[in-house]
Order: sequence, then structure tokens, then C-alpha cells
Amino acid sequence: MPKGKEKNTTITRKKLIDLLNQDLEREFQAVIAYVNYSAVLKGAAYMNIAAELAVHAKEELDHALILSDQIDYLGGVPAVTAKPVKTSDKAEEMLKFDLANEVETIRNYRRRVKQADELNEFALSEQIREILLQEQDHLTALATALGIDPPNPGIAD
Repeated sequence: MPKGKEKNTTITRKKLIDLLNQDLEREFQAVIAYVNYSAVLKGAAYMNIAAELAVHAKEELDHALILSDQIDYLGGVPAVTAKPVKTSDKAEEMLKFDLANEVETIRNYRRRVKQADELNEFALSEQIREILLQEQDHLTALATALGIDPPNPGIAD
């Protein structure tokens, strides 16, 4: 980075709580989206992915419960709102919305692992690694349903 443009990468417990609450809001968003999409996707081409999305909804709820417990453990109050859910009359658009959300979620969780490790919150980073395994499975299932290669989410800044 150019001189004078260094980023402050120091994470505090409070900042981590705030970021985990944003993650929690994304998990709530995912639960709502997956429940809705699994119900409204129609047609033979989407039968398998619709059933898979119902499974994803349950997994996202499990993620929300884990995050809520971790936020409480860190001394924070878990969020109670969801990020907005995009909907469409077109099945492919809904799957693309989900794929974009999974990419963002994975990027952020990869960053969260590093931040938790920086604070020596190793149990939290292990919990997030477990969540990441499922999120990457979701990404692969969505990309497969769309007939594309899974995108590389990278890591959030």
C-alpha cells in the first residue's frame, strides 16, 4: 500500500461483535430466502434444487444459532433483523441472488476466521470454519443448478 494509506487491521472485541451481527443478519436473510425459494421454484429443471434449498434453510438457521451464541459469549446482543431478501418471478434470477449472497457470506466468514484468531478466540474461528464448509457446499449446489463453475469468493477486505 502507498505510504500513509495503511489500513487499520486491528480488530477489537466490539468490532468483531458488530461484524458477527452483520453475519447473523445475512444468515436470517438466507433462511427467509431459502424457505421462499424452495416453495416457489417450479418445473422439472428445479425440483432437485428446490428440495436442496429447504435443507439449506435449516442449515442457515443452525448457523444463526451458532452466531447468536458466540455473540452472546463475546458480550454482545445478537441482531434480530434480516438483511433484505431479493425475490423474482424467474427461477434463474432467484438462484443467482442466492449465489451472490453465498459468495458474500463466504468472503466475510473467511475474514471472520482471521479476526477471531487475531483475538485468540480459537473456538469461534473453529465454529466459523464449520459453517464455511456448509456455505461452500451451498455455493457449489447453486452454481451446479445454474450450470456454471463455482465462483471463487476470495476474502473480504
